[in-house]
Amino acid sequence: MKSLGQRATGLRLERMRASPRYRVTEAGEGFHNVHPIQPGLRDRTERPSIGDFLCADGRRKPAAPLPSVDPLDAWLKPAGSGLRATWLGHSTVLIEIDGLRVLTDPVWGQRASPTQLAGPKRFQPVPLALKALPRLDAVVISHDHYDHLDIGTVRELAKLQQVPFITSLGVGAHLQAWGVPPERIVELDWWEHWQAPGAELRIHAAPSQHFSGRSLKDRNATLWSSLVIETPKHRVFFSGDTGLTSEYAAIRERFGPFDLVMLEVGAFHPSWGDIHLGPENALKALQLLGGGAFLPVHWGTFSLALHDWDQPAETLLKLGPKQGAQLLMPRLGEAVEPAHGELAAPWWRAADAPTGRRAKPFEPEEPGKMPKAMPWPLD
Repeated sequence: MKSLGQRATGLRLERMRASPRYRVTEAGEGFHNVHPIQPGLRDRTERPSIGDFLCADGRRKPAAPLPSVDPLDAWLKPAGSGLRATWLGHSTVLIEIDGLRVLTDPVWGQRASPTQLAGPKRFQPVPLALKALPRLDAVVISHDHYDHLDIGTVRELAKLQQVPFITSLGVGAHLQAWGVPPERIVELDWWEHWQAPGAELRIHAAPSQHFSGRSLKDRNATLWSSLVIETPKHRVFFSGDTGLTSEYAAIRERFGPFDLVMLEVGAFHPSWGDIHLGPENALKALQLLGGGAFLPVHWGTFSLALHDWDQPAETLLKLGPKQGAQLLMPRLGEAVEPAHGELAAPWWRAADAPTGRRAKPFEPEEPGKMPKAMPWPLD
C-alpha cells in the first residue's frame, strides 16, 4: 500500500543513524525520546480499549459543520504587522511572515488513515481547495502520522507548486516515494535549520516528545520534531505533536521570545499524556516557552480521542485568561494577526446550536465488527 510510505535506505539511513536520537540495539533500531517522562503525565490504568474508540458515547463530533471563512480575500492584502496566521483545520496553518508563506502539516485528505475506506474521518472540511492556495515558500511537516502527513495532499502539492518540503529525519523517504523531487526535500535533526535561498527565512527543527510510524512495523523509524519559523522580525513556534517536556525551556533559551505559539490541544487522554499535551499542559508548555500569542491547533477536524470534540477549546477558554494567556482562537479560515491582540470568542458553540442535540456517537464502518488491533497509529 503506497500510503504506508517508504523506509529510508542508503545515505538517508546513514545520516539518521548518526543522530544522537537514534539507537541501534539487539531488539531493533529507531529514534527515541531523550528526556524522561515527567511524573504524572502518563496513567496506564485508564488505557482505552478498541471498543471505547469504536462505540464511545458522547459528543465526539459536532452536530453540524463548524463556522468557517473563505480566506482568499484576506490573503489578497499583506499582513499589516508582517505576521498573520490562518488555521485551516487540525494542525494545518498558513503562516504569512514578512512577505513569505509557510504551510504547516498540510492535510486535505478525508481520513487520517492508510486507506480512504476506513479510519478516522474528518468531520470538518478544509475552508478552501488545495489548488486555491497562494504561492508557498515552504511546507513544513513535523512527523509522519496520518493526521499530519497525507499522501494525496503531498502528491497534489508537489504537482501544483515548486515548493521545498522541510521535515524531520527519515520522513523524506515517504515524500520522495510519493513524487516530491529529492532536491526539494530537506530533512532536519533537532537544532538543525534550513535557510530559504534568497530570503531571510529560517526554519529550525526542535525537540518534541512523541513517536512516529505509519504501520504496525515501522514504529519510530522516522524522527518527530517541533519547528521554529523565523525571520529577522518575527518568530513562530509550531509544536507538531508532543507531550509536556522540559526541553521547551531550552527552545525558549535558543529562539525565544515568540510572537506566535501554536500548540496541539486535542486528542488527549490520561494514558498517553506523555505524548500529547491537551489544553492544560499546553498552557504549561506556553509558560515554558516564555509566552506569546497562543493559537491552539490539533482539534476541530478529526475525532482521535474519547473526549468531547469541543473540550479542548472550552478548557482553554476557561483556564487561559486566568493564566494570562493571549488566546487566538479564530474560526477556520479566519486570518488573524497576533499583534492585533486576543481573539477568544466561543464561535464553535454554533455547531451544536441549530438542533440543540448531542452529536452522534462514533460508529464502526461495519457495525458489530471489531478489529483485533488498530491497523494504523491513532496519532
